[in-house]
Amino acid sequence: MTTPTAQESSDQAPDQAPNRVLVLNSGSSSVKYQLLDMSDHSRLASGLVERIGERTSRLVHIPLAGQGAEPRERTGPIADHETALKAVAEELAADGLGLDSPALAAIGHRVVHGGLRFTEPVVIDDEVLKEIERLIPVAPLHNPANVIGIRTAQALRPDLPQVAVFDTAFHTTMPEHAARYAIDREVADAHRIRRYGFHGTSHAHVSRKAAELLGHAPEEVNLIVLHLGNGASASAVAGGRCVETSMGLTPLEGLVMGTRSGDIDPAVTFHLRRVAGMSVDEIDDLLNKRSGLVGLCGDNDMREIWRRVGEGDEHATLAFDIYVHRLKKYIGAYSAVLGRVDAVVFTAGVGENSAPVRKAAIDGLEELGLAVDADLNTVRSDAPRLISPDYARVKVAVVPTDEELEIAVQTFALVGQAHN
Repeated sequence: MTTPTAQESSDQAPDQAPNRVLVLNSGSSSVKYQLLDMSDHSRLASGLVERIGERTSRLVHIPLAGQGAEPRERTGPIADHETALKAVAEELAADGLGLDSPALAAIGHRVVHGGLRFTEPVVIDDEVLKEIERLIPVAPLHNPANVIGIRTAQALRPDLPQVAVFDTAFHTTMPEHAARYAIDREVADAHRIRRYGFHGTSHAHVSRKAAELLGHAPEEVNLIVLHLGNGASASAVAGGRCVETSMGLTPLEGLVMGTRSGDIDPAVTFHLRRVAGMSVDEIDDLLNKRSGLVGLCGDNDMREIWRRVGEGDEHATLAFDIYVHRLKKYIGAYSAVLGRVDAVVFTAGVGENSAPVRKAAIDGLEELGLAVDADLNTVRSDAPRLISPDYARVKVAVVPTDEELEIAVQTFALVGQAHN
């Protein structure tokens, strides 16, 4: 590990409590990271290590504190996550922000699946780590990488609090009648089969910010939140608590996504096995990686799909229509679940940036009190904003998500008081 630089040693007064959080999002072959100052929620640095374990590994580091600071890039083999995090530590140290800085209060880890046990952030100890590992069968693509990131960070800073923030935690408030599938109870319980939901840090952050935009406390509003990125999910949030969400046991269920099918008759899998002779792994690959928008039209970039729609491309047009139809179904269903809806909120890459998707999803829902103002909808902004006309009974909003900030906030709330 690198030793503190003179700048690091001087950037924290002796009597000043540590006020920085490093957020790590470890994937199977990547690490995303952000370092945040929790006194004002500013970003001090961020970056991405990708293609870990390959000859063409790449690290892009973005120092955000200095004016005019340029991103730094290094390429070449990065053998494993330990090597990757050591490289990240070196880049941070070069900016006077190394992992040895006394200003660092904790490291917050995104963990995809927390099951039913973890309903809020938790300081990681051996038992917590064992439970995250026990959940690998219901999150085989995500939890193993999360565990690797945690163990590596612990080795680099064994003295520092490490906090797990779970994608599933926000959804653990769902009532049992919304979370359970209608299958044999003993089988379901034995194999932990139920709706868990994902993108929880995004839904938590966005629902809170949307309430602020409406001028109310989260406890006072009912919201439908649409997180539309390459992965997509919807949630019904009543008084700040999730009561229904579209993703289920895995992130495959629900809305049409970039490469995932979303809702599908379960018997399709039996049919493909019996009639097409496809293996379980082949069907898994089909539904998760070769379906959704890319399966329908060959593209999973909504900007490109919309361009093709404008050119009259039939496949792109059908893909867009299927995508929007599914959104409308969930807006209608969650309106029924909530009873009273104060706002429908769009977020994430597509939700924040695609005016055509927002317009198409709301068009025709006037009887539900929804409408979109054409001019407001086309305004581009990084700020939370309303895009519905004043007369609309149910507001329509665009609220940028910030999962890293949400992880940092939850991490610091858990460990910050220990330093005060």
